[in-house]
Amino acid sequence: MATCLLYNHRAARRPRFYRIEIAMNLFSEVSVLREWGVSGGRGQSVINIYGNLREASVAADRHRNRMLKRGYARG
Repeated sequence: MATCLLYNHRAARRPRFYRIEIAMNLFSEVSVLREWGVSGGRGQSVINIYGNLREASVAADRHRNRMLKRGYARG
């Protein structure tokens, strides 16, 4: 549905990434998938499920804004 990909090139040696994706699942719920880690490496992920799109988009915006404050940027 919607994806936001952020990078932190100012990290110590290796650039880091943070990806947020909003998608519908098979049970008509909206899920927010977050993945993060070192670029080119195996990252970590977590999925949160919400009852409607508004709650999911508010949560995704909150995570995105938090990462922007921590030094991540688009592209």
